Amino acid sequence: MRLGLALGYWGRGPSPDHVELAREAERLGYRSVWTAESWGSDAFTPLTWIAAHTSTIELGTAVAQMAARSPTTTAMHALTLDHLSGGRMTLGLGLSGPQVVEGWYGRPFPASPLTATREYVDVVRQVLRREGPVRVDGRFHALPHRGPDGTGLGRPLKSITHPLRPDLPVLLGAEGPKNVAQTARIADGWLPLYWSPSRPDAYGPAVGRLPEGFRVAPMARVKVCDDVSEGLLGVKTMLGFYIGGMGHATRNFHADLMARMGYEEETRHIQRLFLAGRREEAVLAVPDAFADEISLVGPRERIAERLELWRKGPVTDLLALAPDRTSLRVLAELNS
Repeated sequence: MRLGLALGYWGRGPSPDHVELAREAERLGYRSVWTAESWGSDAFTPLTWIAAHTSTIELGTAVAQMAARSPTTTAMHALTLDHLSGGRMTLGLGLSGPQVVEGWYGRPFPASPLTATREYVDVVRQVLRREGPVRVDGRFHALPHRGPDGTGLGRPLKSITHPLRPDLPVLLGAEGPKNVAQTARIADGWLPLYWSPSRPDAYGPAVGRLPEGFRVAPMARVKVCDDVSEGLLGVKTMLGFYIGGMGHATRNFHADLMARMGYEEETRHIQRLFLAGRREEAVLAVPDAFADEISLVGPRERIAERLELWRKGPVTDLLALAPDRTSLRVLAELNS
């Protein structure tokens, strides 16, 4: 099991620690470093900055939001950064949800998310392979554009720039069983959310028959500390926000996933509290048991014991979320 450093997305501003953490992770032998985006900072710019200050560590987006860019634009970002970094780019994509897609990007959330994702990946693959002009007659992505609002002058184009690697890895964030099954068919890897080593069945039967060489790269908050309850507070804060506020009361993919993992009653309670403006109570309502099973928190010996559970399953890359330098180092030592 390889290790990655997950830096997430910026809050109010850039963290002064991110470049140094990435350099430390590279020194410790971590395989990869990952950035993200929500509705603020983007994923590619910080990753480019990190690329300029490192030399060997793999660079990934976890995740770049599909609604933020056309698939050709995303492919351009990926092939550009792959060239600049000497072949270190991994493209992680995610569809996000209606709240972000419609509220932030001003686009309709696709009526068929699976089809939209499949078409998007198809375009990205065509650009990177550069075997001919890009042509897609899709429901959500059509190249060239043939709509009634167009001029009719568009023609299929092939990237001017030759990609450094036509097989640049594409990973997908997927939560629902059908989405996970499709990811195993069309992508090089999967970025699970809330991975629990003891509940792989929550993602559906496809997890038990993944292709050879397929990457499974979940994030887990890592914190070396004496007080487990205190260490879990950061995990619960994140969960309270995602379960309660990252989506609508009637359509929240993160909440649905937690419910499928055996916490349906607790999930709905967290949502009600958060949507009522009682955010601190929503965080405290997150069960310690759930926060604990999807993270690696506690004394060194406890993390070492729990790490064995992660190694036994399909996980190929453990992405350590928000670690301090000590936790970063301890995880590397335990995984060596």
